[in-house]
Amino acid sequence: MTDRTAAVTRATAETDIEVTLDIDGDGDSTIDTGIGFFDHMLDSFSTHGLFDLTVQCDGDLDIDDHHTVEDVAITIGEAFNSALGEKRGIVRFADRKVPLDEAVASVVVDISGRPYYDFDGEFSQPTVGGMTSHMAKHFGRSLATNAGLTLHCEISGENAHHEIEALFKGLARALDDATRIDERRTDVASTKGKL
Repeated sequence: MTDRTAAVTRATAETDIEVTLDIDGDGDSTIDTGIGFFDHMLDSFSTHGLFDLTVQCDGDLDIDDHHTVEDVAITIGEAFNSALGEKRGIVRFADRKVPLDEAVASVVVDISGRPYYDFDGEFSQPTVGGMTSHMAKHFGRSLATNAGLTLHCEISGENAHHEIEALFKGLARALDDATRIDERRTDVASTKGKL
């Protein structure tokens, strides 16, 4: 199997980010974004997707969490896109439904090369820890746009912590499934011959 890893940096007036990703990892992570709950979500994403992931972010948290969450999602998305290369042999499509107590998240993904994002549901509380709940939705949009994903997500529940965590776990499991190599396939999973 080819090496499916990437190292991506992003430096703006708002954030300074370094990300490394190994799609075929063991779920090891080292995360430091300055937002404890976001770190917890990215650690969960790494664990349940079996992605080795490091994220170091120095962001303008004196303003709010928006730039940090958005730019980390952009950088992780770019890392996925880079690590997948030509996407030869990948399964491409996947869907996962993940519960966490009363909450349920549904994630459907196509590694299509055509960014599209749809989200259905409302978070039950406006913030969790130092993270605005809405930014979990925005994370998905920024990830999909920069990784070239068609991504449909849905959440329901009564506790925003559970809703967001189920969403990140569902995203991890769906991406793990979709990025797997189908040993029967030597080309890309497209009649176009390219993703």
